[in-house]
Amino acid sequence: MTNEWCGWREATERALYGPDEGFYTRPGGPGPAGHFRTSVHASPLYAGAVATLLCRVDAALGHPGELALVDVGAGRGELLTGVLAALPAEVAARLRPYAVERAARPEGLDARIDWRRELPAPGSVTGLLFANEWLDNVPVDLVETDPDGVPRRVLVRADGTERLGEPVDGADAEWLRRWWAPAAGGTAPSPGLRAEIGRPRDEAWARAVGTLRAGLAVAADYAHERDDRPPFGTLTGFRDGREVPPVPDGSCDLTAHVALDACAGPSAVRLTQRAALHALGVDGRRPPLALAATDPSGYVRALGAAGAAAELTDPAGLGGFGWLLEPVGTACAGLLR
Repeated sequence: MTNEWCGWREATERALYGPDEGFYTRPGGPGPAGHFRTSVHASPLYAGAVATLLCRVDAALGHPGELALVDVGAGRGELLTGVLAALPAEVAARLRPYAVERAARPEGLDARIDWRRELPAPGSVTGLLFANEWLDNVPVDLVETDPDGVPRRVLVRADGTERLGEPVDGADAEWLRRWWAPAAGGTAPSPGLRAEIGRPRDEAWARAVGTLRAGLAVAADYAHERDDRPPFGTLTGFRDGREVPPVPDGSCDLTAHVALDACAGPSAVRLTQRAALHALGVDGRRPPLALAATDPSGYVRALGAAGAAAELTDPAGLGGFGWLLEPVGTACAGLLR
């Protein structure tokens, strides 16, 4: 890895997705599941909920002859594998599953899954596009306000050393003013404020939604709101299940929370994961104790499912994630009411 100064967006792109040394693309790497726990890895209930949502999309679209499920940021294909197992046979028979992932196709993956590095062509698929913890790994630049309160790009080297660069200008400055105002500078200097410029994520999400001819696009991710942006940003690293300093040398994941409100199109709806999964039939209520007397094995299974559901919907954990739902066409509006 080069140790020259560059912006965090360039450094993150190289550290995560470099062809031979990227954290996600390194040959033989364990994939996301080897370093952190997402909703997909927490319980098969999550894939079951996505399967339920896909069936609702299918019904709303009138059961098309080919139904797409596009998994953006597919990891090692765990979500698609779980959804395929949970779908009714009639729906699975019409499904065209796409895994969009820059890492190589895993060995032994279901042959039905179309593995590709890039999104399908614009307007080419009908169905559900689902992006679980993808946008937080779309590289962005960082800014920090200098002693005069002027927002400047943060430059970084591969060893994690930082310094301030040129003032932010153009479209990035406009994005800051609209979506992360405290770090955009103003009449009262506030040195040391940091922000992540989310414009590349807005554009990435718009491209993803644009692949749909008709259907529903969903992004599930760490998120924050315009009126409650963290004053020092959220960039961090993960490795081997632990949070670590964000060093762009390919040794760790680099992630930052997503301004989903900036990504959202005019027809989009935002929910918490807790609310979304409840609407899809996932909740953490314990089974009735009477079941233990009549069906002990069933009670144990139900108790385990309740525990898994509680983890997925915990408002202080995974349940606090944001879900951004963007229908394409009118048929799939309101499917989680």
